[in-house]
Amino acid sequence: GLVSNIAWSGAGPPEFPTFPTTKGLTSRAIASGKTVNVGDVSADADYLTALATTRSEIIVPVVRGGRIVGTVDVESALPDAFDVAMQRKLEECASVLAEFCGVRRS
Repeated sequence: GLVSNIAWSGAGPPEFPTFPTTKGLTSRAIASGKTVNVGDVSADADYLTALATTRSEIIVPVVRGGRIVGTVDVESALPDAFDVAMQRKLEECASVLAEFCGVRRS
């Protein structure tokens, strides 16, 4: 039940580097198994502040074998930063990442 941010870029770490899977916009992506694309996070009560400059966020679940094994979470200081074309590209990235999840190397 915990989400842990394992990588990020920006002026500092996210305000909530670890949080329950039942909190934040990420919880919607986990519960639904679908992409969550929010154009104005300040208008969404579920938003957990990661970076003070965030205006929009997209969370794409990484699904392997019917199980969510991670998410791709991208935030922007611009409102409505993620259009349909960008969403598709991020969903393709999540599909590629899913292929690598669970692969063990010796």
